[in-house]
Amino acid sequence: MSRTASCAITTLDSIKRSLVGLRMPCALEVLDATVRRIEQGEIDGLAALDVILAEELTLRENRRVKTALLVARLTTIKTLSGFDFAFQPLLDRERVLALAELTFIDRAEVVHLLGPPGTGKSHLAIALAVEAVKAGRSVVFSTLADLVTSLPKAERDGSLRERIRYLCRASLLVVDEIGYLPVVPGGGNLFFQLVNARYERGAMILTSNRGFAEWGEVFGDPVVATALLDRLLHHAMVIQIEGASYRLRQHADLVPEHVRSKALIVPPPAPKRRGHPPGKAASDHTTG
Repeated sequence: MSRTASCAITTLDSIKRSLVGLRMPCALEVLDATVRRIEQGEIDGLAALDVILAEELTLRENRRVKTALLVARLTTIKTLSGFDFAFQPLLDRERVLALAELTFIDRAEVVHLLGPPGTGKSHLAIALAVEAVKAGRSVVFSTLADLVTSLPKAERDGSLRERIRYLCRASLLVVDEIGYLPVVPGGGNLFFQLVNARYERGAMILTSNRGFAEWGEVFGDPVVATALLDRLLHHAMVIQIEGASYRLRQHADLVPEHVRSKALIVPPPAPKRRGHPPGKAASDHTTG
């Protein structure tokens, strides 16, 4: 073995030890193959360095996204590319894709996705949340039922303020399935406290199968509903999905006619007055 070859092996071993010390497993894995490409004249030293660092960066970014998705409680992953826009031809594709630019997060706006069950509301909400995570934004995802169960528990434990602060730290809060299950007594007031704390400070995506005019029934209190809508419709974008259920598309003949018919959910005009939910708990945590 020539002295030059011996020096190259020694240098390569030193690089490997450095990569181990720097905890760069992906770079270590591709090192030998990249060195062979240099020896064969396929790439020069700078290009080789670029390849090694790019591989390591990709691994770390994938790990970051995976961890962030778990923190956001996005255990089911959906993508915009996987959404069947052809099945919902009345949905403005360009308007939805524009949301993936995430400027609504910078403006602390609220996106409402309304439509009958199975029309893709949750899919779009999750897909936009995934885009936000990939862009390095902090995200929290929850159904309304889970949220209004956890908030009363936090109140009983004396940790409500900390819980709301945690939910307010996220750049994007996604609240799914508004109107699917009854809100527990007192849950509407606590949800209002959260919404009020995020108002003009943090973006939200809300999905619902119920029109805004029905929110009094959803939350069990028209005053609470008015106060919520006052804030949630101020800086908001409403996207109506008018179509059939994607999940039932293969069994449409088994679904009753009144279910198959379009269930339009038309939002009423924004409330003219600002409202506050009744009760001392709400007044202690809210401002006009």
